[in-house]
Amino acid sequence: MKKPLNVLVFPAGMENGLEIRQALQGCKEVKLFGASSPGLNQASYVYKAVCVVRDVRTPGWLDDLNDAIQRHNIDVVFPANSTVIDALSPIRWKVNAEVLLPAEEVIRITRSKRATLQLLHGLLPTPRVFANAQEIPHYPVFAKPDQGYGSQGIELVTSPVQAAVIDFHKMIVQEHLPGKEYSVDCFSSAAGKLLFSGARERVRVRMGTSMHAEVVSDEVESLMRAHAEAILSKLQITGAWFFQMKEDHEGVLRLLEIDIRIAGTMCFNRARGVNFPLLSILQSAGLKVGTLVNTHPLTLDRCLRNRYRFEYDYDMVYVDLDDTLVVHEQLNVELVTFLYQCVNQGKTIVLISKHLGPDIRAHLRRWRIEQLFDEIIWLKETDSKADHIRPGPTIFIDDSFSQRAEVAERLGIPTFDPSMVEALIDDRI
Repeated sequence: MKKPLNVLVFPAGMENGLEIRQALQGCKEVKLFGASSPGLNQASYVYKAVCVVRDVRTPGWLDDLNDAIQRHNIDVVFPANSTVIDALSPIRWKVNAEVLLPAEEVIRITRSKRATLQLLHGLLPTPRVFANAQEIPHYPVFAKPDQGYGSQGIELVTSPVQAAVIDFHKMIVQEHLPGKEYSVDCFSSAAGKLLFSGARERVRVRMGTSMHAEVVSDEVESLMRAHAEAILSKLQITGAWFFQMKEDHEGVLRLLEIDIRIAGTMCFNRARGVNFPLLSILQSAGLKVGTLVNTHPLTLDRCLRNRYRFEYDYDMVYVDLDDTLVVHEQLNVELVTFLYQCVNQGKTIVLISKHLGPDIRAHLRRWRIEQLFDEIIWLKETDSKADHIRPGPTIFIDDSFSQRAEVAERLGIPTFDPSMVEALIDDRI
């Protein structure tokens, strides 16, 4: 296998693409590139250079994609969401790189919830699906687009009046399943053999995304693996995929859907040891792959994450020590992360401190950070830090408002307190 493989994540700025990036960013086997349609999204916050590819519903997008492939010598295109998968699957032969997708027939079936349920009816427990409003015996029932994903277009139907306006050809209208919901992350070999299945309970869901996930009981795990094997007996999926099940009124788990994309919350099983994007790439390259799983209990809780673009070109950082780099007798880990980011970027780091202890270097050795600084300026309590900061493309980090105000007024450089450091973290690769 060529090392590293140049992998283009497309689209790069949505939840699924961000999980692919997170999974692959530290892997020696790949070099990552991101592609995104024009407009505001996370891609430009996590990639230094983003390949602009028009929306796949817009003429010319394939030319944009092939231009990006040629420009960056891309080996593998990793489709990251269902819309792009739908666009790429039937024309993958026109793409000038390998497209990481299973067989077109597998995609055709799994992209239709109706076709999926029809194929697996009798093999797995499936919900009752209604062909028209007259078949509905009682309410509520649940309606969702046949080819939707996430929570787009879903609707809890509570009355015949509401059901009367539903298009039963485009929508799946099924019995309401009020119980616990599970996702099962799977990986199967090139021959269609199940190499891994890991169930996670979707405890808290927002906008179709699992925000809190937990491991399941051995009984549920065993049942889900049996269901995964049954699915593969009918549908020869290769690589990474997942399916979802939900309990009915009697606690019976019934199939909701199957999908062949990387799910955003696959990070849960990645944290247990199964890197689905990397396994997909290595298997596609013809390598034999396996999994090693940590079986200890794990929970995941997610929230919004802040990313910033600080538009100021600086090459020197002055940083305070007490109550800035060391706070409450603990290292400020976020600030340490930023300082090592500066090391990677070749920036000069200067410690400027009025530390009151007898030996500042011994104090730094205690916290194992002595070698982090290009220069150490140890001042008296009466000294002004502004007198010792060289002018130029520089920033200053200090918990003291009066010190920051003086430096900002006299030197005209950006200043930051510890709570602002997150704006300096640059996640772009």
